[in-house]
Amino acid sequence: MKAEEASKEAVEHASEEADEQDEGELLKKDAFEELKKLASASFNGTSNQKVEEAEPLKRPTQVTNAVKHRGFVSYEREGVHYRDPNVRMNDWKEVMEESEPGPLLKTQSARCMDCGTPFCHQENSGCPLGNKIPEFNELVYQNRWREALDRLLETNNFPEFTGRVCPAPCEGSCVLGIIENPVSIKSIECAIIDKAFEEGWMVPRPPLKRTGKRVAIVGSGPAGLAAADQLNRMGHTVTVYERADRIGGLMMYGVPNMKADKVDVVQRRVNLMAQEGVNFVVNASVGTDPLYSLDRLREENDSVVLAVGATKPRDLSVPGRELSGVHFAMEFLHANTKSLLDSNLQDGNYISAKGKKVVVIGGGDTGTDCIGTSIRHGCSSIVNLELLPEPPRTRAPGNPWPQWPRIFRVDYGHQEAATKFGKDPRSYEVLTKRFIGDENGVVKGLEIVRLQWEKDASGKLQRKEVEGSEEIIEADLVLLAMGFLGPEPTAAEKLGLEQDNRSNIKADYGRFSTNVDGVFAAGDCRRGQSLVVWAISEGRQAAAQVDKYLTREEKDLEVSPVIKEDLIKRHHDLNKRHQDSSKHTVMT
Repeated sequence: MKAEEASKEAVEHASEEADEQDEGELLKKDAFEELKKLASASFNGTSNQKVEEAEPLKRPTQVTNAVKHRGFVSYEREGVHYRDPNVRMNDWKEVMEESEPGPLLKTQSARCMDCGTPFCHQENSGCPLGNKIPEFNELVYQNRWREALDRLLETNNFPEFTGRVCPAPCEGSCVLGIIENPVSIKSIECAIIDKAFEEGWMVPRPPLKRTGKRVAIVGSGPAGLAAADQLNRMGHTVTVYERADRIGGLMMYGVPNMKADKVDVVQRRVNLMAQEGVNFVVNASVGTDPLYSLDRLREENDSVVLAVGATKPRDLSVPGRELSGVHFAMEFLHANTKSLLDSNLQDGNYISAKGKKVVVIGGGDTGTDCIGTSIRHGCSSIVNLELLPEPPRTRAPGNPWPQWPRIFRVDYGHQEAATKFGKDPRSYEVLTKRFIGDENGVVKGLEIVRLQWEKDASGKLQRKEVEGSEEIIEADLVLLAMGFLGPEPTAAEKLGLEQDNRSNIKADYGRFSTNVDGVFAAGDCRRGQSLVVWAISEGRQAAAQVDKYLTREEKDLEVSPVIKEDLIKRHHDLNKRHQDSSKHTVMT
């Protein structure tokens, strides 16, 4: 009897297992049928390859117990969340909502495919830093956040910067992005570092010993700070010189507070570096102030790293350019952030857009920041003019994966303008002919003309003005956000540095050494205007080359005996001078 009951139970159990297996197979089949349809559409050229606007699938974005196995099939992407534009455009707090550890991040990290060749962390297509993205995604999925932090910090000095302002080329080259929305890498990265600071894991770790070598770094933007951080870890004594009154360069004064909080994000990192032994000198106009001459920096240090950025703005040489009310974008943004930090905009030392008709010329990130800042001031209208055609909604044939998708996007400033004024502020294929002023020399409008772009015989796009399309746009404030032409020439002229055909400091990528012995260059001043993530990458790589230079053996020096003798004498003089002189005044 017992044997019969046991046999019956075994049959029932086997039947249940078979049913569960059949159900699982059906789920897998349905999921893969969906993927096959997407792949087929992609190869037929009908797939919507725009990252943010792919056809939504009816799949969850966050579940309590997300399963990693085929998670990319089961779950849909959910990226960075932004605060309600009706609320955020009335304050200067960060527009991005912080992603808390929980079902959302576990589910999103489960979408990482463990693909055979992850393009996301390859420099030429994905992350310039080579972040080990599949690895930290897996660790986040397993709730091993401390280990995920360690993996992230192996390659990225400042993930709290890149997690906020990087456009995420890693996501553009995500293998999953070939057929659908990519993994939300940026929000996962930002969550790792934010949790690390909240948990108290980010503590000062000064080097155990010093090498006795001294390095001066000119510029405290992402490249300069990354180089300083790396060289300090190697045991060298590092001093960073910044001409502004606060450390941070682009991250402090170029990027608005609503994208990266200056106190809770940027200054927090600077304070940590100071506690680790990095020296910071502010209000130091290197090259123009005799107290901080480049010759003096070379005499007092074993090496100098130039990380001065590409701060020379592209101008618009048209009639009326001299009118009051026409400003470069960085004048506007820098003054606003400084006044915000100094007095919460109570000192009036900024260019106000309140009640003004604002026109922003230039359609990049800087232009978007001008839009967002003007709206927070209380502008009466905002127009954004762009010379080039409107980008396509999906990847163009000449812009295949894994290239960065050059597609139409709606950034935070555009969304805020649409919310406040009822429409997107951008107008494409527009050329400014002249600025129009009143009898007091104040700008009151612009004359513009519509353009048509056509390919010539060689295949290059050429612009042509549309006859009869001229019109006048009213403006009380015009902001020029048309990019940058390279570094200011002071350093190159003072040191006799060679420059390339774009006026950048000439230093080969991978070596970063200039034609002047002991002087290196990194970041935008070397490569031209670029991304924060590239600046950090160049700062790290330049630091490695500086370390090689400082620790080289005499037998490896490929220099003449005269230069070798001079270097030895210079090193002895440096040691004696530092023993006799007082320390730098530093900001901590």
